[in-house]
Amino acid sequence: MTERTPERTVLWTPPRDRVESSALADYQRWLAREHGVSTSGYQELLDWSVENIEDFWETMWTYFDVVGDRGDGPVLTGDTMPRVRWFEGATCNYAENILRHADTRPDAEAIVGLHEDERRDSITWRELRGRVGALAAWLREHGVEPGDTVCAVLPNIPEAVEALLACAAVGAVWSVVSPDFGVKGIADRFAQIEPSVLLTVDGYLFNGREQDPTGTVGDLLAALPTVREHVLVDQFPGAGERAEQTAAARESTTLYSQIVAVSQEPVFEPVEFSHPLWVLYSSGTTGKPKGIVHGHGGATLEALKANTLQQEALEGGRHYSAVATTWVVWNLLVNSMLVGATIVTYDGSPVAGVADKQFEIIEQEKVTNFGTGAAILTMIEKSGVSPAARYNLSALRSILSTGSPLPDSTWEWVYAHVSPDIHCGSDSGGTDIATGFIGSNPYDPIVRGELQGAYLAVAADSFDEQGRPVVDEVGEFVVTKPMPSMPVKFWNDPDGSRYESAYFDAYPGVWRHGDWVTKRPGGQYVIHGRSDSTINRGGIRMGSADICQAVDGVEGVQSSMVIGAELSGGDYYMPLFVVPKPGVEVDDALRERIVQRIRTDVSPRYVPDEIIAAPAVPTTRTGKLMEVPIKKIFQGASPDTINRGTAADPEILDWYVNYAQSFAAGRQDR
Repeated sequence: MTERTPERTVLWTPPRDRVESSALADYQRWLAREHGVSTSGYQELLDWSVENIEDFWETMWTYFDVVGDRGDGPVLTGDTMPRVRWFEGATCNYAENILRHADTRPDAEAIVGLHEDERRDSITWRELRGRVGALAAWLREHGVEPGDTVCAVLPNIPEAVEALLACAAVGAVWSVVSPDFGVKGIADRFAQIEPSVLLTVDGYLFNGREQDPTGTVGDLLAALPTVREHVLVDQFPGAGERAEQTAAARESTTLYSQIVAVSQEPVFEPVEFSHPLWVLYSSGTTGKPKGIVHGHGGATLEALKANTLQQEALEGGRHYSAVATTWVVWNLLVNSMLVGATIVTYDGSPVAGVADKQFEIIEQEKVTNFGTGAAILTMIEKSGVSPAARYNLSALRSILSTGSPLPDSTWEWVYAHVSPDIHCGSDSGGTDIATGFIGSNPYDPIVRGELQGAYLAVAADSFDEQGRPVVDEVGEFVVTKPMPSMPVKFWNDPDGSRYESAYFDAYPGVWRHGDWVTKRPGGQYVIHGRSDSTINRGGIRMGSADICQAVDGVEGVQSSMVIGAELSGGDYYMPLFVVPKPGVEVDDALRERIVQRIRTDVSPRYVPDEIIAAPAVPTTRTGKLMEVPIKKIFQGASPDTINRGTAADPEILDWYVNYAQSFAAGRQDR
């Protein structure tokens, strides 16, 4: 039941029995029983975990009974980030820790693969283990060794999960992107990590049309000269003929179905705790994407903590995320298998057939935990449908929203039109750590617009420009103590200088993530958007997301983007780009409604200098606004500094670049 106060709106409070039966409560009782550490509530436990980081992470290994050799080394070596090491001397394997569930739940579903044409692929834990074992054996037979890289251009299908696990079993390094990337975008990422094996797909359905990426395989292989073996993941009839076509660029192409036709027991390479598991990539909006490397041990421990203690994942639960393989949330979906959850993959359009296709999937598969980008929830909200009236969502326990701040109206829509009894968490983390910094916990109430607090053992804070902690005012989000899932390294960064400059340049020894936040006195957080896209009018800072949230609530507005550009001569230019709904014009009347909404919901200080009709907002392929590169173009940077390959729609990006150049030319004429 919604509870409103003058300052905060409580949307949901977890029932006492749900709190007491949570894994977090079980861990808290175990901690008191086994280690004599008694805490009450979430904040006390959080405080203990931050003050005793080494003890906390030692208990994570023990409590979750991690498969591996703990060794007798210290939990943490070094005291200044980023020059720290975790669990030196320990070994484990990410894939082995997932596939141990085949021993206890062999006939239960491990992966369900859905497609637009209603095909449903069901893979049990026993079958998954056998398929992973077969692919791992094939990789070894073809010369893949620990530390080699295996890359894939695959949609969100079960085979992508199998290939990741097989790669991890061998101790090789995995990297994947979605096939909607162009050859250049793929090569910008993969060429730098020099893969020896490449997996591609013969096709997939998206928005009612079969996508056939086989025609670009030859060009892709030519751009990746280190590839020795090409595997074609075959989903459609005629895959053999397509394999012959792709083989023209290499001596042979092997069909995936042939590799996994006969099950094999997997052999797991025991690797050092920080041995590279996968390479993810920075957004690459102003240059080639940086390869961010995470390790087996850090990913395993952090995923067990985050899924179980923060997000209430349960063995036998069913997890689904609306996600492409390029986005780190795909990795997080796979991570949920560490607790024995069934995952649902889907390679079609998020709105195939109906606006609320995601909730159709949730009903069909009895999904318990749903992960999605905030933009998808807002899109469904704006479509006017009410999923609760159309579907049986009784199995759904939680929604995890990420990627961008969740608008206030969407928070309320979830509780009014999805379920009044659900944990809707808005969590913030990212590609950099492959987990969350702040967000969900099962104890505290859900307050509109607020993230519940820091994850356990995350020393989160908000700093002003002088590096002083601030409360109830906008500051830089920082983390002051290390986490085991922070990057092991950046690829091709032997002295660590690129890694250090990416996160530790503003506050030495303190991780600066690049978000503006407000930290509440009770430890909750409000995210305002990226700090490098912050609006700064007269020294008063405002997150761009705060302004766009107000604008997007105006009748007739589809979406918006605002930037604040520092210009020569001390000038400041703040344009607001507005995408109108179909049939609506950005006329004087709409502009006046927008101005009034900003004045009342934000502040008269942030009324834009100009309101401009735009064809769409520019986003990356993972759905993030490209505010920063557009801002830099307005500030005089060359258009060549923008990596067009990372844009979801390069033509939209070009429209903004052309507008910025026209603006600059007009300014020179004045």
